Amino acid sequence: MGKIPKGLSDKDMLDGYVEEVTMEAQFMAAEAAEDKKRREKIFGTGKNSLSMSGLDDETLEKLGRKLLELKMELFREGIKNYTLKVKREDWDIVITPVVKGQSMKKK
Repeated sequence: MGKIPKGLSDKDMLDGYVEEVTMEAQFMAAEAAEDKKRREKIFGTGKNSLSMSGLDDETLEKLGRKLLELKMELFREGIKNYTLKVKREDWDIVITPVVKGQSMKKK
């Protein structure tokens, strides 16, 4: 066994070291890649991306969940062909489902 050189920086000591790839690291990397793909599919990428709106990830996640809840509720009521109308009322942003040109009001 050789002598350990003195006075090396952390970078110099780890120079040439290659970490062994474990199964755990492979699974974690695959999971992270799938999560990234899922987020890109949901929120989009590029200049038309919802993530470009300035909202943080947590807020985007909550918005996505609420929109999914609305979609499921409309489906349960038999409403399949609709669009979402977005408007601003003072400090509020309101998203309303619209069917065949008529806004829907909850009974």
